[in-house]
Amino acid sequence: MRFSCDIKINAPLNHVVDVFKNPDNLKHYQDGFISKELISGEEGNVGAVSKMVYKKLELKETIITNNLPHEFNALYEHKHMTNTMKVMFKALSENETQYVSEIEYTKFNGLFIKLIAKLFPSMFKKQVYKWMTQFKIYTESL
Repeated sequence: MRFSCDIKINAPLNHVVDVFKNPDNLKHYQDGFISKELISGEEGNVGAVSKMVYKKLELKETIITNNLPHEFNALYEHKHMTNTMKVMFKALSENETQYVSEIEYTKFNGLFIKLIAKLFPSMFKKQVYKWMTQFKIYTESL
């Protein structure tokens, strides 16, 4: 399953990227976020592996590419699913930035999650867009 979402943020590109790349900000726009712990590599660099802990789940993040301020790509692994996320930022003007997120779920483990993905694929897109909207609100408030 593959989809993309985009949103315009009323803030300069560099400000948007600074907020995005700081893991301390995740708690402000991702519901249930508790912590991000570097397991190996250098924080933010290609190949870095981190454990991301949320109230209801744990993910392993592996950075595939990091060409910020323009692009960030990572692999996210969970016991029930695996996906990649490619994030792109583009300055639309001096004070407006486009934020695009391309998500591809490559693996679902278990009958329940496979059924959810098949019957309600829009749930996944709604969650991504919700976090993007919360990111926009948070970033514009700073």
